[in-house]
Amino acid sequence: MSGQASTATRHTAGDYAALLSEVRAAGLLRRRYGYYAVKITANLVALSGAWVAFAFLGDSWWQLMIAAFLAIVFAQLAFIGHDAGHKQIFRTRRPNDIVGTVHGGLVGMSYRWWITGHNRHHANPNHEEHDPDLDIPALAFTSRQARLKSGFLRWMAKHQAVLFFPLLTLEGINLHVSGIRAVWRGDTKARRLEGALLTAHLLGYLTAVFLVLSPGVAVLFILVHQALWGVYMGCSFAPNHKGMPTMTGQSVDFLRRQVLTSRNVRGGRLTDFVLGGLNYQIEHHLFPSMPRPHLRHAQPIVRRFCAKHGISYSQTGVLRSYRHVLEHLHDMGAPLRAADRARAT
Repeated sequence: MSGQASTATRHTAGDYAALLSEVRAAGLLRRRYGYYAVKITANLVALSGAWVAFAFLGDSWWQLMIAAFLAIVFAQLAFIGHDAGHKQIFRTRRPNDIVGTVHGGLVGMSYRWWITGHNRHHANPNHEEHDPDLDIPALAFTSRQARLKSGFLRWMAKHQAVLFFPLLTLEGINLHVSGIRAVWRGDTKARRLEGALLTAHLLGYLTAVFLVLSPGVAVLFILVHQALWGVYMGCSFAPNHKGMPTMTGQSVDFLRRQVLTSRNVRGGRLTDFVLGGLNYQIEHHLFPSMPRPHLRHAQPIVRRFCAKHGISYSQTGVLRSYRHVLEHLHDMGAPLRAADRARAT
C-alpha cells in the first residue's frame, strides 16, 4: 500500500512539473518590465490628477466623484503591491519589496503585514485551519465555523449573505487599522519605515480633506472613498475561493490543491483591468510569480492540461461568481436559521 501511495505522489508531483515546463517553454515566466513601468506610471498620474482636481474643486459636493475615482485608483495601486509581493515585477525580493512598501504607503496599508498573511493563504488556500482568509469572525465559510458561532456573531452568520456587501464597505478601514496595529505591535519587518509611511499617509490625507472641505462634506468624502475602496477590494478577492471546496486535514498535491480550491472569472481585457488579473486565480495560484499580463496566455494551457488529467477546472462569469459566493454564505447560515425556527416552535 505504501508503495502505491509513493508512486501516486511521484505521479501527481510530475503533473505539476510537466505543466510548469510547458508554461516556461511558452515564455510566460519572463519579466514584463515595460508593462509594469507603464502601469505604475499611469496609476501615479491618476493619483496625482485626482488630488489636483480635489484641490481645484474646493468645498463642493462634486468632491464625492473624486472620492469614487480615488477608490478605483487605490485598488489599482493595491494590485501593484500584490504583484510586487509575489515577485511578479522583478526577479529578486528587494526591489519588489521596495515597490510594494511604497504602494502600501500610498494607500495607507502595511504591505509587509498584508503579504505575510496572503502568502499563508497561497500555501493553504481554503484550508479551514491554515488559510487566514477563512478566519473572519463576522462570517462563517464552513459548517464547522457556523456551529461554533455564538451571540452577535451567530446572528451575523445566520444573515451573512445579506450582510456580505454591506460588510465590504468596512474592508478599507479594516486594512488601515490592521496595518497600523501590526506596525504598532512590531509584527512586520521594516517597522519604522512602514510606520513613517502610514503616519504620513494618515496625516496628509486627513489634513487635505479637512483643510479643503467643510466638516460635513469632509466626513462624507472619507466615508464614500473608504467604503467604495473596501467594496472594490472585497469584490476583487471574494469570488476567487469562496464557495469552492475547503480543505481540512487531507493531503493533496500542490497542483490539485491550488486548482480545486480556486475559481476563475470569465471576461476580456476590461475584466482583467478591473480585477487586476485576479480573475485568473487558478493560474495565479499555480504560478504566483508569473507577471500579470501573462496570466491570460497561461489560462488555455492550464485548462487544457487539467482536462487531459481529469482535474476539475472552475470558471464562471462575473455576476455568477458573486452569486456562488452569496449562495455559499446563505447555505452555511441555513442550519443556524433552521435551529432558531425549531426552537421557536
